[in-house]
Amino acid sequence: MTKQASRSNAHDQSALLFEVAWEVCSQLGGIYTVLRTKAQAMVKMLNDRYVLVGPWHADTSTLEFEPEEATGRPAQLMARLQDVGVEAQFGRWLIVGRPQVILLNYLNVFDRLHEIKYRLWHDHGIETPGDDALINNVIAFGEASRMLLASVTQTDNENKCPPVVAHFHEWMAATAIPLLRNENWPGGIVFTTHATQLGRYLAMNDDQFQERLLEYQPDDVARQFNVEAQHRIERAASHGAHVFTTVSDVTARECEHLLGRRPDLLLPNGLNIQRFTALHEFQNLHRQYKQKIHEFTMGHFFPSYSFDLDNTIYMFTAGRYEHRNKGMDLTIESLARLNYRLKQEDSKVTVVAFIITKMPYRSINVTALQSSAMLDEFRTTIDAIKDQIGERLFEQTVAGKMPDLDTLADEYWLMRLRRTMHAWQRAFPPGIVTHDLVDDANDQVLNQLRAARLWNQQTDRVKVVYHPDFITPTNPLFGMEYEQFVRGCHMGIFPSYYEPWGYTPMECIALGVPAVTSDLSGFGSYLQQVLPAHEEHGLFMLHRRYKSFEDAVGAMTNHLLGFTKLNRRERIGLRNRAEAFSVHFDWANLVALYRQAHELALDRPH
Repeated sequence: MTKQASRSNAHDQSALLFEVAWEVCSQLGGIYTVLRTKAQAMVKMLNDRYVLVGPWHADTSTLEFEPEEATGRPAQLMARLQDVGVEAQFGRWLIVGRPQVILLNYLNVFDRLHEIKYRLWHDHGIETPGDDALINNVIAFGEASRMLLASVTQTDNENKCPPVVAHFHEWMAATAIPLLRNENWPGGIVFTTHATQLGRYLAMNDDQFQERLLEYQPDDVARQFNVEAQHRIERAASHGAHVFTTVSDVTARECEHLLGRRPDLLLPNGLNIQRFTALHEFQNLHRQYKQKIHEFTMGHFFPSYSFDLDNTIYMFTAGRYEHRNKGMDLTIESLARLNYRLKQEDSKVTVVAFIITKMPYRSINVTALQSSAMLDEFRTTIDAIKDQIGERLFEQTVAGKMPDLDTLADEYWLMRLRRTMHAWQRAFPPGIVTHDLVDDANDQVLNQLRAARLWNQQTDRVKVVYHPDFITPTNPLFGMEYEQFVRGCHMGIFPSYYEPWGYTPMECIALGVPAVTSDLSGFGSYLQQVLPAHEEHGLFMLHRRYKSFEDAVGAMTNHLLGFTKLNRRERIGLRNRAEAFSVHFDWANLVALYRQAHELALDRPH
């Protein structure tokens, strides 16, 4: 295909799109969510002209990948890759939309790793260490991707090959970009960074990162944090792509200074929004899953003391364990102050706040497991007594006898119930963490909870549950999907200090749950642009840019306190408005921006 053919066919409906990412069929982080949720809209737009490309991981890829016999163009690609010594798997990703996938065995090119590294250094100034396993794997995957894309445009007759776009996500998929540009590959190239490498490190280590961004020297920072290779790959990809994109204006500002190129377009992230035909449907789901959370709450707290579940509000924060970047520090401090304010006002409301993240642990706490098991014992015993009483009550009433309530249940079941009740009681307060952490003494979240005196005392109006593991149906403490858990809560809290996008508050809105976000997150910044009256729709924007930590905590505490004063009807109305607005974040609407990026990549000179 000639350069002129590429440009003249820029809007040709036969154009092929290959989307390349390290997280295809492999759940590692946020890009996995982007690709998985976007796939249905992409397939609807492009059908089988859309192919995802990722690395083959024998231990994990098989869980999400269904092999399929390749025919037509995919069969030709598989044959060409085999001819050059690269094994590839063709099939479907087992997600909604079932997109086509090619998974590359990058280990096949390891025998040429030194040659590839030399080309990156000699032609692009990218020096890479010899003993970094991740970087070696990334470079090998980049070379395998380059060979695949070269095979796509390989033809004896240029008219047989339609326009081709390759869209790469993040530095881990991007080493192919400078290599392709160096050999004048005829397709269009798009590169999306979801967060710069330097930005992540700086945000974790400088509490004035946002204000001091323009003061940093990128090469010096990369050297300081020992991420020179990653930074150079990312910079080469951003400059080598025909179209450079990122997810928000928050990261665009970061890219312009740290990578030296202003993104051409912003591609905000979305979700598959499942709409309901009637408002009461998602309200019923909230009630159903809230009852499941009630059961956990009873098991965790009621052996020590009880409180009114009908007057209990469930709040949560969730995400990668980045204590400061994710705003966990601000959340905990705000909860501590909320606890004080509620006690001062003698409020009858109880707030149970969950902190959901992932940290190394040995096992679930024995006390938590015992409480869960005893809750099951209560249900078994009470169900047996209930069935027995019901049957005997019916029999005696029909026979014309006045039932003797003391004789309706067998002594065995009554004694079993008494024993369970005695064993149920505890003389110490409920724990604040559900698992035995590997490094309990140095856990930042746990230590801040201790310092804030959030100890789950009976007099506390705010109770906390630190759950250092993902919530899944196989989890014995909850036994539900994460999405179901979110639906059962009343509010999500995500006051991030550094968040290139921020899926968690968006997921809340899609599920009809009010949420807190910050103006330092990509989602929060986007929200301010598309919905100035966001608070009316259950979306509280915490202003952290150019605000002190103390000011932000004060604003957050006031918002949480105000939420606890809403009555049930007001909370229902807020959920209705939040869910109604979620359509703005549906991939069906946002995917048009991807089409714009791909068309621009084909329009630009190659």
